Amino acid sequence: MSTFAIVLNIPNPLLLAVIIALLVAVYLVLTYNRLVRDHNLLAEAESGIDVQLTRRSDLVPNLVETVSAYSAHERNVLDDVTRLRAESAAAPRLAARASAENALTQALRGLFAVAERYPHLKADKTFLSLQSQLVDIEDTLQMSRRYYNGAVREYNIRVESFPSNIVAAVLSFRREEFFELDTATARNAPHISITAKDPAP
Repeated sequence: MSTFAIVLNIPNPLLLAVIIALLVAVYLVLTYNRLVRDHNLLAEAESGIDVQLTRRSDLVPNLVETVSAYSAHERNVLDDVTRLRAESAAAPRLAARASAENALTQALRGLFAVAERYPHLKADKTFLSLQSQLVDIEDTLQMSRRYYNGAVREYNIRVESFPSNIVAAVLSFRREEFFELDTATARNAPHISITAKDPAP
């Protein structure tokens, strides 16, 4: 066997090491870029939720003012809504804001429960307009939440899957929590009562 054939069959150890190092480097770069991409998509989705939460928050003072004009003595409910709105706005991150927003949602439900006791308030055009706007915002918010949670799922899969989880850990990419949010204007499906009829004679 010629020397040339031996060289072909037995790779140079240094060349082999260089090829492996290049492959590892390419993998690291690709994985890092994918993590950055997923993280940026996550930030974009979070921004979409933040916009809708801000829109919802901006409606709260008008809702409180409208309800207070009819039921000023419901001070506890009105104060709770105002306080929780402020706490939500002060939350530093979306994960912390989720808890505050869900507390605000419960307070808003209490506000609408108050409205149920005042027929004139329920018929007030300003109140009805605000309620309609809130429904639209919360519908959009739920769509934004689903988009965000989809982005979280894809990002977390990359952060937790082997071997990309090694790169993620070294570069401080951490898994993110899903965003769960109830709606203050949740509508229940109408209850239909079906009464059995006697068979026709």
